Amino acid sequence: MSKRNIHPSDIANSLKKKKLQDKDKFYEYINNLPDNILGSVLIELPEADRNDAVEKLDTGKLKIAIEELETDDATDLYQEIEEADENKAKVVFESLDKEDKDEINLLKKYSEDKAGAFMQMELFDARVDETIKDAVKRLRRKKNTGELVNIHQVFITDEFHKLIGAISLEELITFKFSKTFREVLNEHMEFIAPISIQSNMDIQEAVKVFEKYNLPVLPVINYEGKLLGRITSDDVYDIIEESATEQIYNLAGVNDEAEENEDIKEIIKKRSFWLLINLFTAIMASIVIGIFDETIQAYVALAVLMPIVASMGGNAGTQTLTVVVRQLALGEIDFENAKVAVKKELIVAIFNGFLFALVMGIIAITWFENYMLGVVIGISMIINLFAAGFFGAMIPLTLKKFKIDPAIGSTVLLTTVTDIVGFFSFLALAKIILL
Repeated sequence: MSKRNIHPSDIANSLKKKKLQDKDKFYEYINNLPDNILGSVLIELPEADRNDAVEKLDTGKLKIAIEELETDDATDLYQEIEEADENKAKVVFESLDKEDKDEINLLKKYSEDKAGAFMQMELFDARVDETIKDAVKRLRRKKNTGELVNIHQVFITDEFHKLIGAISLEELITFKFSKTFREVLNEHMEFIAPISIQSNMDIQEAVKVFEKYNLPVLPVINYEGKLLGRITSDDVYDIIEESATEQIYNLAGVNDEAEENEDIKEIIKKRSFWLLINLFTAIMASIVIGIFDETIQAYVALAVLMPIVASMGGNAGTQTLTVVVRQLALGEIDFENAKVAVKKELIVAIFNGFLFALVMGIIAITWFENYMLGVVIGISMIINLFAAGFFGAMIPLTLKKFKIDPAIGSTVLLTTVTDIVGFFSFLALAKIILL
């Protein structure tokens, strides 16, 4: 297979492995990449590898890489060059033609959480009074010159460039080419007022629109309804992947940006922060245990069974927490309408509490031949699993209410609650009932 037939993503993956073996070869291969795929390969590289490559590439190569990319990717690459080396970025920017500069400046105005930051300005649009024949001829010319790629639809605009319709290419070729788009829209009302989003919409909301309507591409308009660009499904896949990765890392108390960085010191620093918080919460749980040291000394069996109560609460709470965080991320619930979700989690928690209270009670009675010890751990199991269900749902909902990412810190807070409630309920009941 020749190099030209290898997808940029596969080349990037090979280069990533090569860098681990031989950095000099990695830089050599990057410099020898064909101009037409250099930008695409750079975009596919992990951030740390891309930054290293950008530092080694000269301004001429970087200029070509930006010119070969679509506007959204070109802007992303330019901003990463700017973060790595402002002087190099300035030289690269000044070497671009006016159209590229204007497009980059426009997209840079949007914050990274807005739909406008992810849109491509390359699209196929047609005026409402243009004939299909002329539009197809123009599309063919632009495809042949490489101006347009990955085209799914023709967006129809009026004389003020306001979006009024959209027709997929597979539908377009079924109409008579002599007709104007106005005639087609008059005959097929379903193509009028297509689903679109405003450029200042939150990108996560835009992703939900993609998922809800199963769209391959989504037009982006301004507040006046004028067509600005489009967001394609490949960008949405990346956003979903990044969001899922961030959620998973945050639930584990790990910083996603630090993990992508090869700097071991930075990774240690970020992980240590959450471990330090966890240490303090563990000390709080130990203080609770210390309050009942005489009870534990009197009943050694308590020390054996105590971790079971806390562990069951922690695992049950994590199940609830994961479900609620996912529902929040997908926009299925919020603080105002979460009553049904919380009620469901409490029912599950109570049922599991009684079920495992019975199981653990029987085990404790059989193991230590003490009926009342089985009663103690059974009641404690019900209390802690109920607390796990309640706080597993309420902690992320409350964090979301205060505009804090519910994935960040939820696990540490929940573990603290289930440990303290578990130890306190178990040992307090033991002191009351057994002693």
